[in-house]
Amino acid sequence: MKRYTLQTLLALVVLMLSTSLWAQAFIDAEGAVAFTGYNDVRIPSKGGTDFSLADDVEADPTPVFRLRLGYTAKDRHTLFATIAPLTIKGSGTLDKDVSFGGNTFSAGEKVDTIYRFDSYRLTYRYLFVDRYFLSVAGGITGKIRSATIAVMSDSGYADRNDLGFVPLVHLMVHWKPSDKFSVLLDMDALGSPYGRAEDVLLALQYAYSESASIRLGWRLLEGGSDGGGDVYTFALINYATVGVTVAF
Repeated sequence: MKRYTLQTLLALVVLMLSTSLWAQAFIDAEGAVAFTGYNDVRIPSKGGTDFSLADDVEADPTPVFRLRLGYTAKDRHTLFATIAPLTIKGSGTLDKDVSFGGNTFSAGEKVDTIYRFDSYRLTYRYLFVDRYFLSVAGGITGKIRSATIAVMSDSGYADRNDLGFVPLVHLMVHWKPSDKFSVLLDMDALGSPYGRAEDVLLALQYAYSESASIRLGWRLLEGGSDGGGDVYTFALINYATVGVTVAF
């Protein structure tokens, strides 16, 4: 599945490059403050302690950013790459013994935590509906995730690192009730028996000019996996966002 998905994405890159004379490039930058809703881990899944990086420690609001570069060919085919790093740090005093990653951290011990979930994506989408007041597009996203969960104290350190590829379904809905103001829904998501992933943006957008727009919105990043005896992790991260898109 992974091999065929990568081959499809590479074929789309070649197709888009071959039609570059009819393409319009764009850049999209987004800044946000990330708030942890829940962040539950158990490592290993069998034998580890249920541990919350939101309740057992305190995770402060975290400034984050993401960058999207791409272009649209023949008005309907869009290809873009997204870089979305995320690192949330927390600290607190444990009220129970925690077994994590083969180490045990004792009740009453002060610990620091790191939750890193960096995302690198390549997306192709096709514009199915193109009306004056409504645009609807869908496609596929190939996502590479680079993740770390770490717990540390004066007595020890333990971490879990993961690098993997995930195919996602992409959807974009753009409702335009006026020339200047619009509502944007933009998402990547997929679920399976082993886990799920959702990255959803809902934003109010203002067209500053024909080639530039700004937006204010709320982004939800949710998901995780239960990989049998290896790892259990599910998190919900909320983002208050501001973004700008410029076409060339």
